[in-house]
Amino acid sequence: MTPADLVIRDAEAADIPAVRALLVETWHATYDGIYGWQRVAEITNAWHSPENLHSQLGRDEGVFLVASVGAEIVATASARPERDGAALLTRLYVLPAWQGVGIGRTLLQVALACFPKAPVARLEVESQNEPAIAFYERMGFFLQRQARFDGRDDTPNTLLMAKRLFAE
Repeated sequence: MTPADLVIRDAEAADIPAVRALLVETWHATYDGIYGWQRVAEITNAWHSPENLHSQLGRDEGVFLVASVGAEIVATASARPERDGAALLTRLYVLPAWQGVGIGRTLLQVALACFPKAPVARLEVESQNEPAIAFYERMGFFLQRQARFDGRDDTPNTLLMAKRLFAE
């Protein structure tokens, strides 16, 4: 059951430290057992640096959302449109202590609702992240194919998943 005082809104500059801390915590909880603490720290320092996160604020073509319960930011999601009109979910993370109560589902629904004309939603998920794969399957996503993130050999193995949003 989603907390009654859950608030989902656009991220703001003042949220960046809390979003970064959330991403570091969830990445270590999720990926340390797969990649090791040091590699996870390297990835989070690069991908989730304050500068990177700030550059994602206020983008006209996408969304950068935060979910809070009371004063605590407990989850974040980002999505953007692709050239073919699909919605690409680029990030969805919920603090470990808040997982399993419906926040991820609600945040995913809000993020995808920001793309009312998108016929399909797509995402990439690490191929060994079984809890996330199971979550996305419950949300109606299906496996399209396996790949390397951005085609690079030094990045995680990913599964490309998709979900039809409406009949064309």
